Amino acid sequence: MSSTETTTPRTAVNAGSDPKVDRQRWIALVVLCAGFLMIILDQTIVNVALPSIKHDLHFSQSGLAWVVNAYLIAFGGLLLLVGRLGDLLGRRRIFLLGLAVFTIASLVCGVSDSQGLLVGARFVQGIGGAMTSAVILGMIVTMFPTPGEMARAIGVYAFVASAGGAVGLLAGGVLTQVLSWHWIFFVNLPIGVVTAIFSRRLLPADKGLGLGGGADIPGAVLLVSSLMLAVYAIVETSSYAWGSAHTLGFGGLAVALLAGFVVREARAANPLMPLRVFRSWDVTGANVIQSLMVAGIFGVFFLGALYLQLVLHYDPIQVGLAFLPVALGIAGMSLGFSAALIERFGARTTLLPSLVLVAAGLLLFRQAPVHASYFADILPAVLPLGIGAGLAFPSIIALAMSTATPEDSGLVSGLVNTTQQVGGALGLSVLATLSTSHSSSLRAGGESVAASLTGGYHLAFGIAAGLVIVAIGLSAVLLRRPEVAVQELVVEEEEPEVLRQAA
Repeated sequence: MSSTETTTPRTAVNAGSDPKVDRQRWIALVVLCAGFLMIILDQTIVNVALPSIKHDLHFSQSGLAWVVNAYLIAFGGLLLLVGRLGDLLGRRRIFLLGLAVFTIASLVCGVSDSQGLLVGARFVQGIGGAMTSAVILGMIVTMFPTPGEMARAIGVYAFVASAGGAVGLLAGGVLTQVLSWHWIFFVNLPIGVVTAIFSRRLLPADKGLGLGGGADIPGAVLLVSSLMLAVYAIVETSSYAWGSAHTLGFGGLAVALLAGFVVREARAANPLMPLRVFRSWDVTGANVIQSLMVAGIFGVFFLGALYLQLVLHYDPIQVGLAFLPVALGIAGMSLGFSAALIERFGARTTLLPSLVLVAAGLLLFRQAPVHASYFADILPAVLPLGIGAGLAFPSIIALAMSTATPEDSGLVSGLVNTTQQVGGALGLSVLATLSTSHSSSLRAGGESVAASLTGGYHLAFGIAAGLVIVAIGLSAVLLRRPEVAVQELVVEEEEPEVLRQAA
């Protein structure tokens, strides 16, 4: 039997036999994803409003970056910790507490009239966002234990995770242009309140393992310090070069603290993060592949938006509409075809062609000229991006969660989100730095502003495609491992226990 089979709780296999209970579980999934969508939207919706925030609150360019960085440092630094706390204290409790923190911080962001208040509230928003998003996958694999149901539920989650960014660009443009930048935060209030009300009624209560099951305070300090310093070193590369003493110093300290954390966890009687979760190649490989893919996709979303604005002179709403096919492609695949393909062929087999589509979209984006036509140059690039991402994200998440036990599902969920956030931040930082440097060189060589910017973006898009091509190679390695199709697992799970023991 595969590892996926052994992790399915026997008591929950027939959870969907009662139509009323089954309907309630799917409504609960919608509620979970509504809360997650609020978090995802907030990560991209702010980018469109940054020029307005800079003007109104008189930010400098370096100070403005902290409106984004403060959130990323708290969010990326706490995901693993709060994911594990969900296992120990109860995932529903952590989710509801995170919703409250995020919603209140959104209100403070919206009423902010000073730089310090906004940056501080964004940091607190990051804490709430980490608490909310880190435990969602853990709750999904608990509510939908059979592989077929899990594949469909993960497809819905993956749609929200991947399409939310594209939707955020459009929503940010509309709210900022029609109302004001304050409303990109105020819009979270009704969503947060309604989600909290329904969550208390619909989400199953879980007590968790208790703090005695892994209350490793020194390990928690080492982990959070390491991740926060790593994210800080990455996001500050816009101000300090990659080879500077600042970047190398903080990056080296982050690595040293992470090494100390690993040593601590290997020796602790009740580790915060049991290292056994990394023994599964499905978990480790899926997270590495996700980091590479997200680094390429997130970087291109950001730099592609700049290309449309600075080179093609699109306004914020037009930028959002330009990326809308990505959201539609992700919706069509992750909500429709991905679950069926994963059930039929397995997550590993589905992953490889989806990554090929993503790489093809990035390479096509690299060919967009200075005077590009949307239908001739941009649309052919964003369509395969959306289709490929819509198939890739559910496959990666299914692989990453395939060996998660009920006791570790919150931790693995936090790990999936951490690699996504850190991979996205690292990829964006590297691609933006290289793009800017190449554009400056081209400008110094006599190229026009538009041509030099386009040349820099082309370099970034090419590197992004290269990262995804590396992910394709790793995916091919995963394919060499035997995999039992999910539909076969469903049949086997329904076999009587006596027959299984006899086999």
